[in-house]
Amino acid sequence: MIRIALPKGRLMNETAAILKKAGWELPGYYDGMRIYRIKSGRFPELFTKVIHEEDIPVQVAIGNYDLGITSLDWAQELIVKYPESAVVEIKELGYGDGMLFAAAYAYGRISNLKELSENPGTVRIASEYPNLAEHLAANLRLRRFRIFPLWGGPEAYPPEHAEVVLIVRKSERELVGCGLKSLGKILDCKACLIANKISWETADMAEIIASICDNLPSSQAGSNAAIVYGTTSPYPPDDSWGAVPDDVVRLALPDGHQQVHVKRILEAAKVSINDYPSETGSRRPVSSLEGVVIKVIRPQDMLVQVAGGYFDLAITGRDWLADHLYQFPASPVKELLDLKYGRVRIVAVVTNEVPVKDIQEFRQYCAGRNIKVRVATEYTNIADMYARMSRLGRYRVIPTWGATEAFLPDDADIVIENTETGTTIAKNNLKIIDTLFESTACLVGSSNEVKNAVKRRRINNIIQVLRKGVEEIQLAGH
Repeated sequence: MIRIALPKGRLMNETAAILKKAGWELPGYYDGMRIYRIKSGRFPELFTKVIHEEDIPVQVAIGNYDLGITSLDWAQELIVKYPESAVVEIKELGYGDGMLFAAAYAYGRISNLKELSENPGTVRIASEYPNLAEHLAANLRLRRFRIFPLWGGPEAYPPEHAEVVLIVRKSERELVGCGLKSLGKILDCKACLIANKISWETADMAEIIASICDNLPSSQAGSNAAIVYGTTSPYPPDDSWGAVPDDVVRLALPDGHQQVHVKRILEAAKVSINDYPSETGSRRPVSSLEGVVIKVIRPQDMLVQVAGGYFDLAITGRDWLADHLYQFPASPVKELLDLKYGRVRIVAVVTNEVPVKDIQEFRQYCAGRNIKVRVATEYTNIADMYARMSRLGRYRVIPTWGATEAFLPDDADIVIENTETGTTIAKNNLKIIDTLFESTACLVGSSNEVKNAVKRRRINNIIQVLRKGVEEIQLAGH
């Protein structure tokens, strides 16, 4: 049986169109799908799984899949760190246009990579591609550098929290709308077909590969057209973040679906906030809170930023706080206030075919089969601690970028996942065998002493404002 991993996300629609043209007959492969294993009418013996494109190179490399369609940037993110990995790039597929840029603040002094290499200070590089970032730093012979691995939203970090970001956009002009300028293109990010090296050398995959390659777009005319958000940066040279006084509080607010909840709490406390959520993609809203500057970043990235002193306060989830503290027990980050929204359970999940009802029975089941337990999760540090505390014996934690339930049962034996209702878990023929803890959104800050009395007073005021907003919402019965 040949196994292929198909991408979720930005490559899905174009991939689906090519496979439809090739007559694969893949019902259910469309944006918004809620299942992960689909059958091909043309290739009934083909095992097809849909996962995030970021996870596909690793899964192909370790032999869980013979073939995969991903983006070249994610293939290179693996290969640049593990050049001997068992991944073979078969063909660029000609769609999914994008480029990985090294970019800096639009009004900064550095204009190109050569000038960056001559920087005598510490260069901070923020990116979802930490391996490519480290590779770039080594090639530029940077004297001192720090890499900030991110889950997303790198455009929020320059100039205060990073000198450089690695970011994917369709053109240099797209960077303008993010308040950035290109220092240089790192690589093209088109879709590509990859294979496991052993499978490529031993398995008969010719018909499957030919069906893909023979139905690629004959012309990519117009596909490189940029989505232009503006011709000038929305962030002027006198941006308020440029030189934040000691008494100003730096607050990180979450992006994504959490924004509506945060805005509701602020409005309940009679605090106005403009451009949040932002229709233009700005990550710098303005509020009526005195002496506070705000940035919008991913909740997963907030803990390291607060621990490093780059933000004073942040709104994230207790799940990500726990994951951070398991990795860094001495971190100064602590919870300041439970915001009481976004309640989810962090659970251990297995497939219904596994004859167990709790983690104790699962441990005995795995011991009886003498296997190395594969634990897939976004919460790598929570999972590592849980596997040790549950005495699972030999185990391996598999990091994922989401949709973790898709890894069962073929690519993992157990997953650590968050769930609100458990509906998606049940729909995918899975079951919960343990609840690790409950998580809600929370305000976090540093346990280190705030020496500036004005800032200390402002931090306490923000805590009280948010507490009032939460109480008002609870009294209103929402």
